[in-house]
Amino acid sequence: MSENPILILTVGLPRSGKSTWAKEADLPMVNPDSIRLALHGKAYVQEAEDLVWSIAVIMTRALIYSGHECIIIDATNATAKRRNFWREKFPHCVISIKKFEVGMDLCRERALEGGREDLVPVIERMAETIDFDTDSDKFK
Repeated sequence: MSENPILILTVGLPRSGKSTWAKEADLPMVNPDSIRLALHGKAYVQEAEDLVWSIAVIMTRALIYSGHECIIIDATNATAKRRNFWREKFPHCVISIKKFEVGMDLCRERALEGGREDLVPVIERMAETIDFDTDSDKFK
């Protein structure tokens, strides 16, 4: 096990290119969207979110214990609170941020082109609140 593994947190709106980049990076990846699909075959079920994030943490730990030195956390990680969640769970890890500052209009267009009209309100809501100022994140 690496002494200080690196967790790369993607930060960006849905359909901003996070997963495409993560797949091309050829590193182990933890993706909550995939966990959701595996659990209940749907993109989102509010009642299952605690379980989704618990599984994401377990998957990350398993990858670290199996010797991976760099792992991508492929999620929106749109708030300092969510990014600090990872810092809190993995204080021995180096946290690296990969930002995808793609505008709402392009993300919305990509969602519609991909047949994911259900993502449009999510993208619009998140565009109002996403926090790309990762320098202000505080570990608490």
